[in-house]
Amino acid sequence: MALIVQKFGGTSVANAERIKNVAGRVARTRSEGNNLIVVVSAMGEMTDELVDLAHQITDAPDEREYDMLLSTGEQISVALLAMALHTLGQEAISFTGAQVGIRTDGWHTKARIVSIETERIQKELNAGRIAIVCGFQGVDSEFNITTLGRGGSDTSAVALAAAFSADLCEIYTDVDGVYTADPRIVPEARKLPMISYDELLEMASLGAQVMQPRAVEFGKKYGVPMRIRSSFNDDPGTLVTKEVASMEKVVVSGVSLNEKEAKITLVGVPDKPGVAAQIFEKIGSANVVVDMIIQNVSENGLSDISFTVPRDDVKRAIGVCEKIRADLGAKQIRADEKVAKVSAVGVGMRGHSGVAAKMFKALADEGVNIEMISTSEIKISCVVGADRGRDALRAIHKAFDLDKAAAMIEG
Repeated sequence: MALIVQKFGGTSVANAERIKNVAGRVARTRSEGNNLIVVVSAMGEMTDELVDLAHQITDAPDEREYDMLLSTGEQISVALLAMALHTLGQEAISFTGAQVGIRTDGWHTKARIVSIETERIQKELNAGRIAIVCGFQGVDSEFNITTLGRGGSDTSAVALAAAFSADLCEIYTDVDGVYTADPRIVPEARKLPMISYDELLEMASLGAQVMQPRAVEFGKKYGVPMRIRSSFNDDPGTLVTKEVASMEKVVVSGVSLNEKEAKITLVGVPDKPGVAAQIFEKIGSANVVVDMIIQNVSENGLSDISFTVPRDDVKRAIGVCEKIRADLGAKQIRADEKVAKVSAVGVGMRGHSGVAAKMFKALADEGVNIEMISTSEIKISCVVGADRGRDALRAIHKAFDLDKAAAMIEG
């Protein structure tokens, strides 16, 4: 008997009819002889509605109470899904993250999972019940409710799959797999039958909204078999797997766009050893994730350091930078929230030259100016003006012929 973890996103459970549809899918999987743990997000736009409600009360909600509020959305979903399964004759029971022992650190709104207690869920599985768990949430060492950040239900699901050594983790969403680009922006985008953990991690980190990056990290670390598919059809979706030889023939697997980036520049920073470490240690201590970093050539013993952060973290990052500026005697801080990051991803890049030149030429031909560049073995990212991000995405997608069956290197 296989153990399958199924995760259903907010659009999949947006209303009563969709919850009934999910219940039918879960019941079918159960009837095939599988044990099931089901992880569910809040209904539709409920989390956004709760966020808006909080900000109607205060511009700066206390983070502990914020988590207490946001966690309620998933509790509604799991209870309704359990009821829907009962009407189909299925034994099911719903749980909060705290009830099943999803332990996290104490960082409210961005908590990380520390451990998962398996006894409670295993007891229900042994009794033949379907365990339905609130995604997105856990509890810290002081039993405060914590949340895992946007998309955190993905992380809940993959972490549970890892803890129970599940045979498969299915991520159900409103799209039927991973595409070469966001099909809402690039209509010619093509669905990928499979993708490596590394490629998906890069694409998720770079703005592709198909899975939370931390969920992919969990999957890769623990070797969790994953499949991303639609809850509205029976398409097999995209299999997430380790890199296979055939993948190396494909230079670029996909392109992604992150329109929620911001660039911060510390102007006139002393150019001496230890300064960069001091800056980014303090930013990291504030739980702000930094992506791209560029330091300009020193002039008169001073240099400028630019870096990108998620747009939601701009105020926090600037607050930290103000203290740093005072400590270091930097001249000023500049923040630009009108930027976007466009990236090309593919494990095949490791064995082929000329990928960066081809990407830069595509942007030049489109008249898109590049503000920052970052590379790794399997990705190239460029920061561009926010108003040109989508043009850049379409240009790169076309340049690498990603609308075709495979983007192979020629010659």
